[in-house]
Amino acid sequence: MGARARGSEPASIVPERIPIVAIVGRPNVGKSALFNRLLGKRVAIVEPTPGVTRDRLYGVVEWNNREFTLVDTGGIEAGKVDDVTAQTRAQAQVAIDEADLIVFVVDAKAGLMPQDTGVADLLRPNRERVLLVANKVESPNTEAAIYEFSSLGFDVPLAVSSIHGLQSGDLLDAIVERLPDLPEEQPRVDDQTIRLAIVGQPNVGKSSLVNTLLGKERAVVSATPGTTRDPTDSEIDVDGRQFVIIDTAGIRRHERRGPALEQYSTMRALGAIGRCDVAIVVIDVMSGATAQDQRIAGLAIEEGKGLILLINKIDLVEGKSFDREQANETLRREFAFAPYATIMYASALTKRGVHKVWNAAAAVAAERRKRIPTAKLNLVVRDAFRARPPAPFRGHALKIYYVTQSDVAPPTFIFFVNDPRLIHFSYERYLENTVRAAFGFEGTPMRFVFRPRVQQDRTEADELISATTGDDQA
Repeated sequence: MGARARGSEPASIVPERIPIVAIVGRPNVGKSALFNRLLGKRVAIVEPTPGVTRDRLYGVVEWNNREFTLVDTGGIEAGKVDDVTAQTRAQAQVAIDEADLIVFVVDAKAGLMPQDTGVADLLRPNRERVLLVANKVESPNTEAAIYEFSSLGFDVPLAVSSIHGLQSGDLLDAIVERLPDLPEEQPRVDDQTIRLAIVGQPNVGKSSLVNTLLGKERAVVSATPGTTRDPTDSEIDVDGRQFVIIDTAGIRRHERRGPALEQYSTMRALGAIGRCDVAIVVIDVMSGATAQDQRIAGLAIEEGKGLILLINKIDLVEGKSFDREQANETLRREFAFAPYATIMYASALTKRGVHKVWNAAAAVAAERRKRIPTAKLNLVVRDAFRARPPAPFRGHALKIYYVTQSDVAPPTFIFFVNDPRLIHFSYERYLENTVRAAFGFEGTPMRFVFRPRVQQDRTEADELISATTGDDQA
């Protein structure tokens, strides 16, 4: 069974919290290349220049029926030589605290370096969560040199080559073997409980929003960005509905311009997003949406969570020429990858509009768990296919035999077709728009899975759909 990124198939068992595996090490040891190899696609920018990775990158990997979030990090270093020790310790300490498993990468080709020893000193007290990996093992001579890394105190490293894929399967086996045990099979959360993750960049008012929602000063509020360091959960009952609010550290785009501790703040927020039903991305009305806000929203979508864009601090634009309709158009354009996202306006300071968050979040959570009857779903897809059949590709025409909803949270639909390779992303988007127009699903991403229909598994329903689409062939 190969490793894959989430989205191609729904997992049968989803733990309460997906384990986090962080790839750490000094610069230029091949962390991003290893990240791409394990994830199975080229996501991280790979260059021979040290320090190319600036933003933290994430991906969900499945291997041997286990899922984990893989985190690619920048090299543990600092721009100023006299600040190296303090900066390195701060960055590595967050990785130690937040990750369930730390993949400590060294460069077998370059050999043991003083910076490797410095990172090892920081990781050694938590050696039970450290897996030492020697990268760039492309020749027998290099493989023989990996034993010098045993002096770091983490046993003999696992030799891999991220470029050639050498022993990548063995590395995935080793990672899965050391992940926390799965909880007993059960629904991920109580259907009556709605988990909200309050996420966003530093100083956009997340903690103030949490305090206003809870009606008490639980979170520390400061004008200094990054006051909140750890995700914390607070339970609250609102009109008989149970909510859990997860406050998170701010996510800074240019981490290296701020305190070193913020280099890994996204990792903490990622854990919160992984545990929530609905992610509320808080955006400062004065600064507007940024590329980092888009990236945060993308993390929530990748995790299959409901999405609300909450524009905070509207008290600062009251009485001014603020056109909310124009703002909506701008947001829809900037978040074109999530046209279904719910948009809200509020002021955590004056409490204006904050009370609407509960109903909005409950509505998105309900849409995320909604199921569509198979018969109605197939009628909608049939009509969409008739109205706009896809263009043939290399002489082959796509045939959709049957569609069914296989899962919720997020809504997942399986299409049985003659050849999944004939599905163009634009036609998949057309099908998604059609399903949304018919059934809603506001605020939640959807998963479409396309499978070839096996001849011997043909059902009466397949026969019916084939007939309604004008296809009487297998």
